[in-house]
Amino acid sequence: MSDDVRESGAGPHDVRVWLPYHLRILARLEGETAVRVEGPVTPNSVLDALEQRWPELQGTIRDHSSKRRRAYLRYFACEEDLSHESPDDALPERVASGEEPFMVVGAMAGG
Repeated sequence: MSDDVRESGAGPHDVRVWLPYHLRILARLEGETAVRVEGPVTPNSVLDALEQRWPELQGTIRDHSSKRRRAYLRYFACEEDLSHESPDDALPERVASGEEPFMVVGAMAGG
């Protein structure tokens, strides 16, 4: 992961979030959205804020009980695939500051 991560947990932060089309339809969103994150800006804290604001997304990106990322969804930030990093690791400063979005991207299987 990039060295450009937020060291401070001070907040709040308005984090831009990009979702795939099918999840935007479910949440009745058009285009990119933003959520307010208190404390450290991590994939889990961003998704917690997203699911709190749009409860219809609960269980679609992460499993209800384990909070593990669903298969066929990937996390990206600043052109890096963060899908296999710890979901409690800090996101890059450019995401925490709202300069770059946190992206949930639908993956494809097959060949």
